[in-house]
Amino acid sequence: MSTQPRFDVTTTGEAMLRLSVPVGVRLETADRLDMRPGGAEANLAVALARLGRRSAWVGGLPKNPLGRNLANHLRVAGVDLEGVVWSNEGRMGTYYVEFAAPPRATQVIYDRANSCAARLTPGDIPWDYLLDTRLIHLTGITPPLSPGCKAIVEEAVRRARQQGVAISFDVNFRSKLWTPQEAAETIVPLVQEIDLFFCGRGDARNLFGLDGPPEEMVQRLAEITHARLVVMSLAEAGVLAFDGQDFHHEPAQPVQIIDRPGAGDGLAAGVIHGWLDGDLRRGLQTGVVLAALALSQHGDMIVTTPEEVESLIQASHTTLVR
Repeated sequence: MSTQPRFDVTTTGEAMLRLSVPVGVRLETADRLDMRPGGAEANLAVALARLGRRSAWVGGLPKNPLGRNLANHLRVAGVDLEGVVWSNEGRMGTYYVEFAAPPRATQVIYDRANSCAARLTPGDIPWDYLLDTRLIHLTGITPPLSPGCKAIVEEAVRRARQQGVAISFDVNFRSKLWTPQEAAETIVPLVQEIDLFFCGRGDARNLFGLDGPPEEMVQRLAEITHARLVVMSLAEAGVLAFDGQDFHHEPAQPVQIIDRPGAGDGLAAGVIHGWLDGDLRRGLQTGVVLAALALSQHGDMIVTTPEEVESLIQASHTTLVR
C-alpha cells in the first residue's frame, strides 16, 4: 500500500472576490466594477496547480453564485476543492481596490465581516484531507479574522507537527486586521522550527523591529523563528533566503507593473515549488518569475504554464520571444 501523500501542497484561509476600478477612476463615483477572485492562500494554490503540482485549498464558501464563481476559478486552474466547507449561512468576503497613480496611493477597503470563512472553527475542517500532503501552507492573514480562524491555524500547526507534515508560513501582515504587536505575539510561537518562513522586508521591520543590511535581517528572523529556511522579499531588489548556513539571493525580474496584488503569493509558490524538489536555487528563480507574472497581469491569481515559466527563467532579460 502506497504511503505517498495525496497532495504536494494544501492550504487553508479565506478567499474573497476583488472588486476594483482602474487607475484614474474613483470608487466614490464608479458606475462599474471589475470582479476577480483573490486570497493569499488560494492564490498560492492556483500558482502551484498551474505548475503541475497537486494542490488543494480548504475554506468556507457560501452556496450561492458568488461562492461558485470563486470555486470555478480555482477548479479551472486545477486546484482540488473536495475539502471546501459550503454553507447556507454567512456571506462571501469581498474587498474593493481603487488603483491609483502618484501622488495617490492605491486604496483597499475590506468587507469581510461574518463571512463563511470567518465563521469556521476547527471542527469544520476535514483534517485527514488537509494533512494528506507533503506540505501545508498557512499565512498571517487567517488568525485575526476570528477566534475560530486563529484556532484553525493553531490546530493545523499542531497536527502537522504531530504527523510529520512540512509547514510553510507567510507573515502577510495586514494592518487593517491587527496591530504589529498582536501579529508578532501570535505568529512567533506558531512558526518555531517550521520548514519555510516567508517575511517581507517591511514586515520584518514593522513586526519584529529589524533593520539594517538584508543579510542581518534575514539571519535575525532565523534566530527568532528557528525556521529551517527563511525567505525575505526585497521588492525590486529580488529575494534573499537563509538556510541556516548560507545566503541565497535572486534578483527581481524586469517587469512593467500592471496590478500589484498577488506578487508575494507568487514568490512563495515558486520557492515552495523548488523546495519540493530539493532545489532552493530553482525555487528562488521560479519565485521571482511568478512574482513578475503576477505584477504584469490583471488579477491576484497567476495564469501561466510550466513552459512559460521555464522560458522566462532561461531568458530572464529577454523581452521578445520569437
